[in-house]
Amino acid sequence: MNELFATLSDGTQVHRWTLERAGVRVRILSYGGIVQSAEVPDRDGRRLNVVLGFADLDGYLTHPGPYFGALIGRYANRIAGGRFSLDGRTYELALNNPPNSLHGGERGFGQRVWDVEPVEHGVRLSLVAADGEEGFPGRLEISATYTLDASGALRIAYEAVTDAPTVVNPTNHSYFNLAGSGNAGGHELRIDASRFTPVDADLIPTGVLDEVAGTRFDFRQARKTGAGYDHNFVLDKGVTDTPVEVAELYEPASGRVLTVSTTEPGLQLYTADHLSEPFAPGDGIALETQHFPDSPNRPKFPSTVLRPGEVFRSQTVYGFSVRQS
Repeated sequence: MNELFATLSDGTQVHRWTLERAGVRVRILSYGGIVQSAEVPDRDGRRLNVVLGFADLDGYLTHPGPYFGALIGRYANRIAGGRFSLDGRTYELALNNPPNSLHGGERGFGQRVWDVEPVEHGVRLSLVAADGEEGFPGRLEISATYTLDASGALRIAYEAVTDAPTVVNPTNHSYFNLAGSGNAGGHELRIDASRFTPVDADLIPTGVLDEVAGTRFDFRQARKTGAGYDHNFVLDKGVTDTPVEVAELYEPASGRVLTVSTTEPGLQLYTADHLSEPFAPGDGIALETQHFPDSPNRPKFPSTVLRPGEVFRSQTVYGFSVRQS
């Protein structure tokens, strides 16, 4: 279902699309490609929204920084110093997270109005990022297709092409709270990652891949998340052609389970410690599938370079289920 959701001050219309299948209802906005809501049943069949968001567009315009539910690009996460070199040329980006560039710059993809067309069981969102936009090289044509499969899982499939060498690293920035409200620190989380990328004081990876064993970053066995995480986990599976399950989030009171499957090599765990009104720190958990932060400046990390003639493809699947006990 497609409906007019809001109109921006310049007259641009924002539409909302509702997808429903297998008892799951997801609402997607053309503004930012935002996942506004994801209503899923608990163990008693009661359906409740499990992502943080707002009832109207003003909420997203007033609180752009947390990136609630948004599509992130051209480059998710941080690039050190807002600078990288590619083929001998240095590119300067906006320092919107001083001293770094974060999530695509001052006006990333999460603040753009995407073109939307219906597809079977979903919608395809697309936009064009101009050469030089936010400092990134190359005219980038990118799409993100949201679909619900027969089980009610939400699949996000990205594709992108460029007319000049560039870097690409999109993700979705939904915050999950499987209880529907309150602090999410009591959720139990498993991540299939034996290593993570430690960071400096500015949250930039040091370049080392540390073992999680014996540290607070060891989620190989499910345990409560708590607070204090904004870190990239190096998934054991690496880059894959098809999505592989890499994480599971469980909320004991409701029985709701979220599984995350992806083709990406990394998973950013953010426990939302810096959320503010109308939410509170820790009210959600972001599980951002991606390549590693600052990869354009780290040749040993999996590459995020996209060249003319190539097609960037990535998929992530958020599966919903319940556990009876």
